[in-house]
Amino acid sequence: MDETPRAGRGAALSRASVAVALGLLAAAVAAWRLGAVTLGTAWAEDAGRFLRDRIALGPVDSLLHPYAGYLHLVPRLLVDAAWALPVQWYAVALALGACGIVGVAATAVTVLARDVVPWWPARVLLALVPALVPLGPYEVLGNAANVHWTLLFLAPWLFAYQARTWSGAAVQAALAALVVLSEVQAVLFLPLLALALLPGPTARTPGGRASGRVRAVPVVVLALGGSAAQVVTAVTTHRASRPGGAGATDIVAGWLLQPVAALWQPDVGAVVRAVAVDGWAAVLVPVGILVLLLVAAAVVAPWRTRWFLLATTTASLAVWWAALSANPVHVPWASPSESLGRVPPLRYAAPSGAFLLAATLVAAGALARHRRTGVVLARIGGWALVGVVVVATLGNAAPGPTRRADGPIWADQVAAARVACERDPGGTVVVRAAPWDATVPCGRLVGR
Repeated sequence: MDETPRAGRGAALSRASVAVALGLLAAAVAAWRLGAVTLGTAWAEDAGRFLRDRIALGPVDSLLHPYAGYLHLVPRLLVDAAWALPVQWYAVALALGACGIVGVAATAVTVLARDVVPWWPARVLLALVPALVPLGPYEVLGNAANVHWTLLFLAPWLFAYQARTWSGAAVQAALAALVVLSEVQAVLFLPLLALALLPGPTARTPGGRASGRVRAVPVVVLALGGSAAQVVTAVTTHRASRPGGAGATDIVAGWLLQPVAALWQPDVGAVVRAVAVDGWAAVLVPVGILVLLLVAAAVVAPWRTRWFLLATTTASLAVWWAALSANPVHVPWASPSESLGRVPPLRYAAPSGAFLLAATLVAAGALARHRRTGVVLARIGGWALVGVVVVATLGNAAPGPTRRADGPIWADQVAAARVACERDPGGTVVVRAAPWDATVPCGRLVGR
């Protein structure tokens, strides 16, 4: 009997089990970091535009209905699922569903990144980045309105991966379609599709290079098709928000003060005040060390890994820059002051920081797995980067301030809303949320 196929299936099952376990851990950590009040409070579009569209248009027509110039498929799917449950569960169900997306991303990255980050300590941390990024709980984690940032983190790994099997290729393509139909900025990573079509890791698998590149066709087609739909929507749909007026100097300074510095100090106000008093050295020195290690990793890394170092590092600044350019945000970060220290974290800082963490872990994997002689320092550098990420993320992982920390808790209002609806079953009732309230049909509350 040939034991090789059985051994291969056993190894694949073991890897899949680890990936699923990491996904469950990431989802649980994301939910824990939010706290009970935040989990129970509906946020922004979740109680506003997405819920209004779901009620007005129904579960199908609302899915690809444009909002703010874009398509938001996965957030609207989450709203559909939560709205199908008893109304009092809506906010918690939506928050847990968004945390579940973090878990799905962690599971997927564990598998998709293995060719670029084969060193398991770095890859485990990479998978957990969306759950552990220090500024995540403040606004991004646990709500459908911001789940697109988690999907954006998944995009580069989906686009570049060469599937080993046709079933894997189908899952990869389906996930890519969900990502690009939910996050327009995924188009930034479309050039990485070339890596899926070039000779690569699948040359070592049955069928060789040609079959691996053929299996990349579904993800290429769906990623390009979904991106085209997003671009057409953006061009043809009115966007109410005015473009921002921030200059390049303020954007770069803000990137250093919020996404970058928040990786080790989530109190961004304290960072601004420190820079205002003591100068930029407190930020630029650690950034300079990180840049040197990223360059060192690029020197010793395989060519695919170099592309990911470039993509994730560039994405960190690009996501921040695009957000400040597309939205009316203008903060004079280039001139830190005491008053500037009162500016809270922007939601764009969390995904920007997540990509910088990803670049750091890709670099750690490249350095630690470098096989040439005389590279002890490189491996020490890899372990040092992993240690820094562990300290920065786990040290700041405890539940902290969020924009929903003061409620109002959705479920606490439902009983009173039902009483009001008993008097007018055909009317509507307002359920408070943060910062926008929801208008709920009484028919959902009194069962008529």
